[in-house]
This record gives sequence, structure tokens and C-alpha cells, in this order.
Amino acid sequence: MTSAVANKKRSRLHTSILFYVSLLLILLVVCFPFLWMILASFKTQVDIMATERFLSFTPIMDNYKTVFSEYEFVKPILNSFIVGLSSTLLSLLLGLPAAYSISRYRQNMLGLVILMVRFIPGITFLIPWYVIFSKMGLVDTHFALSLSHLLINLPFIIWLMIPYFDSLPRELEEAAIVDGSSILGLFLRIILPLSVPGIITASLLSFIFSWNNLVFSMALAGGNTQTLPLAVFNFISYAAIDWGALMAAAVLITVPILVISLLSQRFIIQGLTAGAVKG
Repeated sequence: MTSAVANKKRSRLHTSILFYVSLLLILLVVCFPFLWMILASFKTQVDIMATERFLSFTPIMDNYKTVFSEYEFVKPILNSFIVGLSSTLLSLLLGLPAAYSISRYRQNMLGLVILMVRFIPGITFLIPWYVIFSKMGLVDTHFALSLSHLLINLPFIIWLMIPYFDSLPRELEEAAIVDGSSILGLFLRIILPLSVPGIITASLLSFIFSWNNLVFSMALAGGNTQTLPLAVFNFISYAAIDWGALMAAAVLITVPILVISLLSQRFIIQGLTAGAVKG
């Protein structure tokens, strides 16, 4: 009996060791590019190219100074923030009522059409958007970029929130209607407060999609509205690539989103798992 218990404990120990070793290897593979990016942002061009200096180098801050002094990186940061925030707010304003309507009134055909739009590559809409906005004189404006990002964010928010609204008990709505609440009042005062984790998840992921979007910026952005993904090309010239400044810029693009994601991970998990178990 004692031997059987000892063998069982030994088996559990081996399983745990194997699990954590596997987890460590996966984390190493996933995190290595990010680690290399951070280290390279504090290196000179020579140190970046020398593989033997991966960890042994003298850190410098010149790359970050170059990003803001020579490449004027503050303006693209502000542009990306304005476009990301405005497109996310517009997507929430239109997407939340649409998702609730599809969920409660079983508008499956409408949901299917929206899903089909999400499957279509964004580059398909590039030329029509450019023609429309150029005719209206809206090229190189935040408004044009924000509207173009709706093609990505709006279907995503709708399809993320539909299962969340499905998971909410209908008894609450029936009770509110019996008490004399209107559909709009029910949606604003009951449904939305109960859906905060899902809304936070949808908002964060929508903002990330907009923050990282390059396709629409290539056609609709200009000197006044250049976003971060487009500004990265400033570090690449015909003759050379400024790797140090490029890595510093990549860190500045990635870290804010990473910090927000880590701080909001509890809401993200709740939002993505909503509707997985019903009843």
C-alpha cells in the first residue's frame, strides 16, 4: 500500500515537472522575439548585428532619443490613439444595440451578413474607400481612418457580444418590462451594466485591431494623420535600416497595449468565456 502511494506521488511529481518544463519552453519561444526587441532597443547598430553580444553589451538610450527627435514619433502616437479611440467608440455605439437586437430577436440572417463582411479581407474595400473619401475631400483625416476601421471593429464587436447577451437571463428583462421599463431603458439601465466585462473585452480588442492596422493607413493617411504602423517605415531606407531606432519604436508601440492587456486580463477572460456555459 505504501509503495503504491509512493509510486502515485512520484508519477504526479514527474507529470508536474514535465508540465512546467513544457510550459517554460513554450514561454521561451513565445517571449524570445519580444525580449530580443527590448534588448535591441538599447543597443548600437554594431551590437545588434553581433550575435555574441546578445546579453553582453553597454545599454544606451540614444535609440529612444532618436525616435522622438529625428523621426517625430509623438505625432503618430497621438494619431493612432485618436483613430483607435474614435473607431472603438463608434463601433460600440453601433455594435452593442445591433448585437442585442440579433441576440434577442434571433435575426440570424443579419448576423450572417455581418459575419460575411468580417471574413472579407480589408484590402478589398481599400480602393472604394479611397475613391469615396477623395471625392468628399476627407483623405488624410482622422474621420476617414476611423470610419474605415469600422469595417474591422464593428463586426468583431457584434459577434463577440451576441453570446454575451445570450448568456444574460431573460427573466431580468421580463421583470423590467412588467415594471414599466421601455426597451431603451432596459438596455441602458440593466443590460449594459451587466455586460461590462464583455464591453471592456470588445473595446480593448477593437482598440488593438485599430492600433495595429496598416492597410487603410497606407491609402487614407497622410502627413497629418500618419499612424504608428505607417510611421515604422520611416526607419527603413533604400540603403540601410536603423535597427536600433526601429526596435525602440516597436517597444513604444507594443508596451502600452501589453500593459493595458495585463491590467484588464480578468475582464478579457470573463468576456471571452461568456456564453460558453448557459443555463
